[in-house]
Amino acid sequence: MFSFFKKKPAPDTTPTPPSPPAADTVAVPDGNVEPAPAAEVTPPPAAAKPSWTERLKSGLAKTRDKLGKQLAGLFGGGKIDDDLYEELEAVLLTSDMGMDATSHLLRDVRERVSLKGLKDASELKGALKDALIELIQPLEQPLQMHGKKPYVIMLAGVNGAGKTTSIGKLAKYFQSQGKSVLLAAGDTFRAAAREQLIAWGERNNVTVIAQQSGDAAAVCYDAMQAAMARGIDIVIADTAGRLPTQLHLMEEIKKVKRVIQKAIPDAPHEVVLVLDANIGQNAINQVVAFDQALGLTGLILTKLDGTAKGGVIAGIAKQHPVPLRFIGVGEGIDDLRPFSTRDFVDALFD
Repeated sequence: MFSFFKKKPAPDTTPTPPSPPAADTVAVPDGNVEPAPAAEVTPPPAAAKPSWTERLKSGLAKTRDKLGKQLAGLFGGGKIDDDLYEELEAVLLTSDMGMDATSHLLRDVRERVSLKGLKDASELKGALKDALIELIQPLEQPLQMHGKKPYVIMLAGVNGAGKTTSIGKLAKYFQSQGKSVLLAAGDTFRAAAREQLIAWGERNNVTVIAQQSGDAAAVCYDAMQAAMARGIDIVIADTAGRLPTQLHLMEEIKKVKRVIQKAIPDAPHEVVLVLDANIGQNAINQVVAFDQALGLTGLILTKLDGTAKGGVIAGIAKQHPVPLRFIGVGEGIDDLRPFSTRDFVDALFD
């Protein structure tokens, strides 16, 4: 009988030689296989992070473009006369320096021109720069902690000024100095404020004292107690955003300050108002109102990178000078730095 099925070939019994180890493994005497040492790969050079001076210049680009371009036309040449001073006045006013600061700077510039015998408009830039430095120099006063522990910083400001974000950046700044930090989520008025501060705390590995609901003063009191028990160096207390016209709400923030003083009699050691640079001359009204209510010891000016109104610093210096502790020129965690008059003016003009 014929079969229609092919006979299967006999299986090949020849032993298969062992496969060589894979390129990324190494054979060892006991028959095991271990990973080979990874080849050394030189990582591409990291892009150099811009210096603070470069970031400051970049952050002030809008103010500088508005102020600098107009001044360039004035300082291009020609004689110094009343027409030139009138044009200079208009430029300073449009950069949001305000009438008081502008008048002060014009008087100062005129005196410098007279004393130095300047004749050409191109020489006016140096005189204006020196006058501006002299005007705002008193605002440059870095924090002095004087051995206080915990050193308590209470932050105030209207909603949207960048208060909570500034707290996160401050925590990072103080940590870089080797300080331990604790945050108090005292903004119980805004629903997302507590969560936002807790997120900053996790990002910086910083403890946040918070309550699901309750009184802002009680939260801050608990934070003071916790800081003393744990030997914390710095406590930063957030407070609810308040408009200066909301007098009944301003009373609540005064209560927070009083309760902090009950826990630590000489605290808060710093009462800081956070200002949004975009509001220009309205910032001065806020400084006056919060100073009257709380007794401000310092300011933080945020969002300078998003506005052409950086000249408001001159207005604050002239009308209601309060030390400008920090300025912010970007979203990065390192974009909040102590205020330097010389760096600021150089970035504004150069």
